[in-house]
Amino acid sequence: MKLNRPMRRTTPETIVALIDVVFFLLVFFMLIGRMDATSPFDVAPAHSRTGLEMPAGGATISVSAKGVLALDGTELDKSQTLEKLQIQLQAEPNLLVRVNAHRDALLQELLPLVATVEALGARDVMLVVTPEEP
Repeated sequence: MKLNRPMRRTTPETIVALIDVVFFLLVFFMLIGRMDATSPFDVAPAHSRTGLEMPAGGATISVSAKGVLALDGTELDKSQTLEKLQIQLQAEPNLLVRVNAHRDALLQELLPLVATVEALGARDVMLVVTPEEP
């Protein structure tokens, strides 16, 4: 009687090495890829300039740490400040408006103020900042 031996099976390729390579590629592309949303159009951020002399003239709105406003050195409430600024802008449409805010002033109060000044017709609004000491 003749017995047939079963054919030897070849050892299958292990897939563990392939999984490791795919994992390393995934980690690599996650590290080098951009994770933030990109804009669908070109965005040029604003530039700041330090060490330059501020232009003379114009109106200056000062904002204290507590949110108190002053226009050209005279303390006023918000509605009075905006009314006087609107009168100045009507008399001189190209008036430069400087906003000089204390470093502890809330941004929640400063940004709506700048938006309101622009809505009144100010073409140039300059935010005055002081650089930190090195």
